[in-house]
Amino acid sequence: MMVGMERNQYDAECFLLYYLFSSERRRGKLAALSIAAMVILVGVPLWWKTTQTYRAWLPVAQINELAKLQLQLSADVEVVFARGTATPEQQKKVPVTQTQDEDHAVDEDTTLRYRHETRYRTATVMEEDALKQPTAAEADLSLHRLSESPCGSLVIYVIPESSSLLPENVNVYIGQRRTALLRIGAQMKVGKTLKQLLAHLEPRVKQILQVMSFSHNDITAALSDRVRFSPDNKESIADSMRAFKSSPGYEITFSLLNPDPKSHRLHWDIEGAVQTYIQPLLTKLSPVANFSLDSQILYYAMLGVNPRYDSSRSAYILNADSLAHVINPVEARLGSNAASSNPVLNFLLYVPDAHHSPLYIHDHKKREVQTNAFHSPRWGGIMVYNVNGFYQTGTNFPVDVNINMAKVMGVFLAQLRLLLGVQSTAPPSSFQVAPCGSSGLADWELDRLMWSRSVENVATATTTITSLAQLLDQIGNIVINDNIAQQVSSAVTSLQLAVAELEVGNLGFALQYSKEAILASEKAFFDPSLLHLLYFPDDQKFAIYIPLFLPMCVPILLSLLKIVSEVRQRRREKQAKKD
Repeated sequence: MMVGMERNQYDAECFLLYYLFSSERRRGKLAALSIAAMVILVGVPLWWKTTQTYRAWLPVAQINELAKLQLQLSADVEVVFARGTATPEQQKKVPVTQTQDEDHAVDEDTTLRYRHETRYRTATVMEEDALKQPTAAEADLSLHRLSESPCGSLVIYVIPESSSLLPENVNVYIGQRRTALLRIGAQMKVGKTLKQLLAHLEPRVKQILQVMSFSHNDITAALSDRVRFSPDNKESIADSMRAFKSSPGYEITFSLLNPDPKSHRLHWDIEGAVQTYIQPLLTKLSPVANFSLDSQILYYAMLGVNPRYDSSRSAYILNADSLAHVINPVEARLGSNAASSNPVLNFLLYVPDAHHSPLYIHDHKKREVQTNAFHSPRWGGIMVYNVNGFYQTGTNFPVDVNINMAKVMGVFLAQLRLLLGVQSTAPPSSFQVAPCGSSGLADWELDRLMWSRSVENVATATTTITSLAQLLDQIGNIVINDNIAQQVSSAVTSLQLAVAELEVGNLGFALQYSKEAILASEKAFFDPSLLHLLYFPDDQKFAIYIPLFLPMCVPILLSLLKIVSEVRQRRREKQAKKD
């Protein structure tokens, strides 16, 4: 009996131990499953969310649409028939409007369309009185006082052959404003239909538009940042490379170089000269960009090139080949404005010392340059101002020299126009172009520049924003903050508005929106936050996270594998019992 009791006690202890062991194994399995579930359901998503790169939403679809740039430039043209240029029957059929479209495929991603909407009408009584002025310039001023044409538009007045406004060998007069006078040909006789009259005027109107409005060469050159093209001649290459690229602002610096203060004391009224000659031009160019002016006098500033002495003329010569070596030594003395990122236009007035005077500049054909000046593309201009006339026998040095600022500013003004891209197509021989006046810029020249700048800004902004979108798509580690997304969206919106305004011919609004687009696109592209995680690749992430997570994940993974193995073992045992 005693043995039976001991056996029962032994069985009970074995059962208890088995129960405890089974409960412990079950608890271990549940703990491993709970930890694995927490890691998978909570830990991994939380780690993924807290370590992922923040990327704000960008209007990718709209950016892709802008990558296929389709520009339409529309200009309104008004042709006004003066008395004696149209028969009564022809006058009954006006006003009439014609629209002419000209399509150009620049490349597979860029197409251009030029639209000129021409409205034909007869002159009013007040316009007839204005056309009775004794000269074409006075008639142009009187017509301007009657009504001012909006930016980008043109008004062409057709005058009879007997009109005394134009000389005999001149058929077209282009004024300072947005007005042109066109003498009708003698071959048009009374009795011709209106259709024949308009067909006769059409090619001549096109010639006027080539001079006063945008041209295909100018617009194509403005697309140089977006399209790589081969100009037809060297002259177009020089024109496209001479002018500064479009910018919201420019810094203009006038420098007087006095290499030998012992020879002469130079006096220049730069402030008065700028107000008289330069400021009117800059005021008129204010819709295009902002300008800031400064001046300086540099003593002991040498050209860095030894001029050649010409004994036949008793003068020193700077050849065209040596002009390229003049700029670098001088530029080191000019200084720079680190507070501004705007391009700097340098205009230097160099007064040779007494031992190298007079000094003349020769071109590539060994001919003397009349202005004694030259300009460097996208840099500025240099003028040599000789004062050898002040040196006489027995002269006491230093000599006081008052610089003729009218002569100097005339040269600098012409160079400034070229460097800012103010250039016009050479008119035909029968055209007479009025001088630009005190402002240094005609209204139609401003329009041509605004057309080019608007297209250039649109092309540059689309290229910038498209490149940024491609970069962000290719490199997923770059952070896209909300301010960058806002700048990108603002650039896209401004681009769409600029393209729309160009299409309807609102040149002023188109230029303003294009400037906003290029500012927003460049601000987004060069934002410093884009580089924070640019050089943090995935292998470095693994090197950081593996030592942290591997010691914790290995026990959990082994427990899960053991649980799976036991579950499979039980299934095999149950299957064996059934069999």
